[in-house]
Amino acid sequence: MSLITLTTDFGTKDHFVGAVKGAIYSELNDAKIVDISHHISPFHITETAYILKNAYQNFPKGSIHIIGVDSELSIENKHIALLLDEHYFICPDNGIISMIASEIKPEKIVEVTIHKNIISSFNVLDVFVKVACHIARGGTLDVIGKEIPEYKQLTEVHPHINDEKNKIIGSVIYIDNYGNVISNISKKLFQEIGKGRTFKVIARSNTYTSIFQKYNEIVNYSTPIENRQVDGKSLALFNSANYLEIAIYKSNLKTVGGASTLLGLDYRDTVTVRFN
Repeated sequence: MSLITLTTDFGTKDHFVGAVKGAIYSELNDAKIVDISHHISPFHITETAYILKNAYQNFPKGSIHIIGVDSELSIENKHIALLLDEHYFICPDNGIISMIASEIKPEKIVEVTIHKNIISSFNVLDVFVKVACHIARGGTLDVIGKEIPEYKQLTEVHPHINDEKNKIIGSVIYIDNYGNVISNISKKLFQEIGKGRTFKVIARSNTYTSIFQKYNEIVNYSTPIENRQVDGKSLALFNSANYLEIAIYKSNLKTVGGASTLLGLDYRDTVTVRFN
């Protein structure tokens, strides 16, 4: 039996998550359900894309991923199901899939048309669950909808390269639980454009001329502990997902704050890399 994952902005206070799981078990009593996150910021598409891109590839091939963020059906927000990287995704066509499919072309995309006469304000329960269970039973995408050539693109998940190719203009797409600020500039893009040149990373009034691979690389372990004084310092690094991140070393959100609050960086703020 395939795994079914859930990624939503439902939170865990209300009945929504429990209802979705109950509906899946009602159709597939031996289903395996994994929660990726239910604490996505409401309607936050880029946050959803970042979290899902970095989670789905750790699941077995053939897994089915239900994405319940901004999922209410409308003429501008259709429902799609697709096979991508040997995983199935069921989601609204609102650009969520743009980041996940930025380097891998979907093998097949369909616009979901089954249950098209259902009037519902809870589409994840009434439609997405049906689609997921159909796929889990071995059903094909052709049965649930009509094939379409493409999905809606979300341009803000992709950074811009200037004509001279000496500058990457990115933006903040996610702020994590530690207050660290993640941009949409990948390590791969940085290396392709930079070609080993020296650089400056600029985020508001903050400038960095080195990028670390680990948080504790900022520590000079040859210095006695009492003289180090690195806690609370900001740094730039490529995080575990290989995206450029601005962080505060060992930040304490309760007393000091994270990079977002201390450095004044928020969602959609510009992060620029200038190459010399």
